[in-house]
Amino acid sequence: MSNNNERKISSAVINRLPRYYRYLGDLLESDITRISSKELSSKMNITASQIRQDLNNFGGFGQQGYGYNVEYLYNEIKKILGLDRIYRLIVVGGGNIGQALVNYTNFEKRGFVITAVFDVNPRLIGMTIRGVEVYDVDRMEEYVKSNKVDVAILTLPRSQASKVASDLASWGIKGMWNFSHVDLNMPEDVIVENVHLTDSLMTLLYKINKVEMDESKSEDFNK
Repeated sequence: MSNNNERKISSAVINRLPRYYRYLGDLLESDITRISSKELSSKMNITASQIRQDLNNFGGFGQQGYGYNVEYLYNEIKKILGLDRIYRLIVVGGGNIGQALVNYTNFEKRGFVITAVFDVNPRLIGMTIRGVEVYDVDRMEEYVKSNKVDVAILTLPRSQASKVASDLASWGIKGMWNFSHVDLNMPEDVIVENVHLTDSLMTLLYKINKVEMDESKSEDFNK
């Protein structure tokens, strides 16, 4: 596939790929070997036509009258997402979120291996979290330059995040998963995925309040 075609694929389609991968994995575990777009639609709450359009961006994969071979489609999406290799990650910030991420065993099932944690807290330095050692942040440059690191996970205070991210980029890190409460502006060749937990919670609360308001309006109308 050419780079031009890849650039035309919308972020909405790309954001749905992990969902397809997850649902197909569940189907495999249930020993389901094939599925139609209609059946997949009912499971994922996405229209069948949307599913076909999404997958057609990458070649289609379906057969008329047969549907999708679950294992084949699962493996193809795995390749598209780049999950057919091992990725090495480091965590910068060994607090609660950082430790929770290290303890999340599903990362390794997907090929994401956390190899080191860095922090400034003397009480954390030297300890291990599920076998992963916490190093002094002063050793981070040496570690990054002498070890293969694909992604840095940032779980540190916002006041430190931009400086640390700039340092990591200058040392050759091309991917950052940012849990700090600040949006990072990095060079074009550095990919950043910003995760704002409070934003997600506020979105949930908005939706709850909207439902409650709609129900209240409905009740008032029916009085």
